[in-house]
Amino acid sequence: MASTDAEHFRLAVLNPAGHDDEQHFPDGAGAVGGEHPPTNFHAYAACTRGSFFRETKNALASDMSILLLIRGDFKDSERALNALKKKGRTVVVSLKETGMHQIANQLRDQEKLLRFLRIIHQADGCIASTPEAADLYRMIRGEPCAFIPTPYPVEDSRWDFSTPIQERRGIFIGTREWNVPSRNHLAALLVARKLSERTGESVTVYNFDRGKGQGLLDELSFPAGKLRVLAKKVPYSHYLREMARHKIVLQLDTSFVPGQVAGDAVLCRVPCVGSNGAIDRLAFPATCGTRSIEEIEKIAWCLLTDGNFDKEIVDLAENSARTRISFALVAEQLREFFANLNQTDQPIASK
Repeated sequence: MASTDAEHFRLAVLNPAGHDDEQHFPDGAGAVGGEHPPTNFHAYAACTRGSFFRETKNALASDMSILLLIRGDFKDSERALNALKKKGRTVVVSLKETGMHQIANQLRDQEKLLRFLRIIHQADGCIASTPEAADLYRMIRGEPCAFIPTPYPVEDSRWDFSTPIQERRGIFIGTREWNVPSRNHLAALLVARKLSERTGESVTVYNFDRGKGQGLLDELSFPAGKLRVLAKKVPYSHYLREMARHKIVLQLDTSFVPGQVAGDAVLCRVPCVGSNGAIDRLAFPATCGTRSIEEIEKIAWCLLTDGNFDKEIVDLAENSARTRISFALVAEQLREFFANLNQTDQPIASK
């Protein structure tokens, strides 16, 4: 039986037959530039000083509490669940891809849907990285289910990527997917172009679609010299340093995702504007959530032109992050959830 007392609780996140190598987090978030960064589901393991596995036998041998990810065609996940339950282990599950568009795409296949329903019913509980996914799990199986946000190491000075406000310039576009309608990438670029015209600020965007993406960007006719296009994939720490150079992070994503872009903005101490991801709503309630495009433009303009408003939003985000998505807080929420399995019908909700 895995320990759930505060001192000894460790979480094993099992991604059966996944692409990421086994990784252990004895030092929490660890030093910048390590293996896989402590983001998304790796962060659940890291905040508890636990481990991330791809082999079921290794997760079993760890004697940690287990969070099983439902991924791919769900066959490997179902096999892993059966193997774990056969050994008498308590198993909590979560979809690996939890944006609403991703969930809909995964469950439109009948066989996958049936497999998913079996997994959800047979598991001992469900953890969701978005409130919407938690609601979905509850509609299928009832309790215990909980929304627990993916944590960010805001209390770890090694992961403070902040740049002095007087050195920050321009708008950083948080989206880069043209082919996912709910990302609203085009709308974000159009808002950024208008803001650039009004304020003179430059715009930075990543383009991994090569010539096709560049062609689309060319059609938008940004002011001369004001669009900076980055096409090279870089390590996570380099990406954060790039983001931290900017005044704002702008996106209009309506996918109800966990919100890594907003989480990255927290680590950079840069305001995030627009989008309705879980972290966006928790850390940036004054600038994100369900808003009109006109309202998002007005908020972004105020942040670009008013240093006091910028500081207010950054301070609010840092405080919200420490009290809602920090490693220490989320580790305790995870521990409480596992400790309360089979003891209560009430979920451990995000605070």
